[in-house]
Amino acid sequence: MNLQRKAITVFGMIAVLAILNLLLFQNDSYADEIPGSGNSVENIEVSNSTPSIIDGLTKFLSFTGFRNATSGHIIMLFVGLIFIYLAIKYDYEPLLLIPIGVGVILGNIPFFQDGGVNLQVGIYQEGSVLNYLYYGVVKGIYPPLIFLGIGAMTDFSSLISNPRLMLLGAAAQVGIFLTFLGAIYLGFNMPEAGAIGIIGGADGPTAIFLSSKLANGGIINGIQTSNLIGPIAIAAYSYMALVPVIQPPIMRLLTGKKERLIRMKPPRSVSRQEKIIFPIVGLILTTFISPGALPLLGMLFFGNLLKESGVTRRLADTARNSLIDIVTILLGLTVGASTQADVFLTKESILIFVLGALSFIVATSGGIIFTKVMNLFLSKENKINPLVGAAGVSAVPDSARVVQTEGLKYDPTNHLLMHAMAPNVSGVIGSAVAAGVMMSFLM
Repeated sequence: MNLQRKAITVFGMIAVLAILNLLLFQNDSYADEIPGSGNSVENIEVSNSTPSIIDGLTKFLSFTGFRNATSGHIIMLFVGLIFIYLAIKYDYEPLLLIPIGVGVILGNIPFFQDGGVNLQVGIYQEGSVLNYLYYGVVKGIYPPLIFLGIGAMTDFSSLISNPRLMLLGAAAQVGIFLTFLGAIYLGFNMPEAGAIGIIGGADGPTAIFLSSKLANGGIINGIQTSNLIGPIAIAAYSYMALVPVIQPPIMRLLTGKKERLIRMKPPRSVSRQEKIIFPIVGLILTTFISPGALPLLGMLFFGNLLKESGVTRRLADTARNSLIDIVTILLGLTVGASTQADVFLTKESILIFVLGALSFIVATSGGIIFTKVMNLFLSKENKINPLVGAAGVSAVPDSARVVQTEGLKYDPTNHLLMHAMAPNVSGVIGSAVAAGVMMSFLM
């Protein structure tokens, strides 16, 4: 009963504030006399008289969200709530969508803004806590730390045991480059198009890293870019969360029943020595090919070496547990908060989401089609189940799980998870290499 009374009291206070807001601000001429109406601080007449209660209340209301809310703010608040709902109700990437959803809400709480007043609460307001945390996104600090944790929790055994499956991860990156061309066709400049294209890799940290370099609102190679970090990151993580929804229809469309029943040889046992050598060779080889991907791939293989060396267990545990959890919270929260209505609700954001969806579809299709082409040259006992090609996108491990689920639908004894992990982890490497290639071309 006490709880009900408290709730009624709170809602009553909100209703009173809303009514006072309407009464006090219904007159435009009155609004012009208060801070926040667009007048500069210098133009506001200063009175030597003691402020009355009504003046104090008026000033208080001018700072409330009721006074400063726009339709854009309301729309984005609903977007944040939808993200949280999908994470809790359907378990769609909850570790990402809940921080992002809360961030969207934080970034769209309307507050008083004027040239002479800085409340230091918004993510784009210099000196605010959110602004300092957002520095890790703008400067590309968080993505390499995420890759460190991914490396420390990834087992490359399936890839080492069957290296040809790496080609499927490479084939899936075709979505990145086709989307790059599509973005240019739709009017984005080349640096922005490069950042948008990477969404097709279904790798959120890589998308954030590249957009922080190519589409951060600065001047890249003499070209003025827009700040597209928020829309690109939200699109990338949204499609990562929707992997179980988007990929199965494409997999069924591009494969026949007979192909889905193909059984693959069990992966061979990989020695500890191979597991230690792989991250060292992989680091040197990939970064020599694409030095721009050094921050991502360097941390990925470093994390994997911590895991496989067997002598740095404490460091590996920290990287794959505490560290990646902390960075995921900060990354999701600040990326979500960067989607302020005036920044996010634009024509460019809509185009980015459309291009991201097409990029994801093309990437999934590219891995499946390339698998079918490879099978033309392989003997019957060495053929690859085309469903495995869909795992070439780097949404680890969701794409591999989708392959496993689809395979079991047609043969309950045909387990494809270990095979699918090979192109899945190679997709992570491939998208990072693609990001480095984009940087070398466009910066």
